[in-house]
Amino acid sequence: MDLTELFLVTIVTERILRDEIIDLIKDQGSKGHTITDTFGEGSRGTRVSDFEGKNVKIETVVSREVGNKIIDTVSEAYFENYAVIVYAHPVKVVRGDKYI
Repeated sequence: MDLTELFLVTIVTERILRDEIIDLIKDQGSKGHTITDTFGEGSRGTRVSDFEGKNVKIETVVSREVGNKIIDTVSEAYFENYAVIVYAHPVKVVRGDKYI
């Protein structure tokens, strides 16, 4: 079984940004993503209510180059005014050609 080393980019953000960020990662070259409802506490505290919906975690497996573009674009567009965290790490995947 051949494994290809790629980059897993994870974005945890307010639900209001979900569709914008999905469009952004597609524009940067992502071929797919996984979304999970999530909750937690961070530097901006916890949500007072679920009126806006729970936070979401968006994950995408991409090349390192695409991953870096996604990270740069998300940080420039959203970090200052929204509750957003982005992290990434290398992963080894089967059928790597599906992701690049």
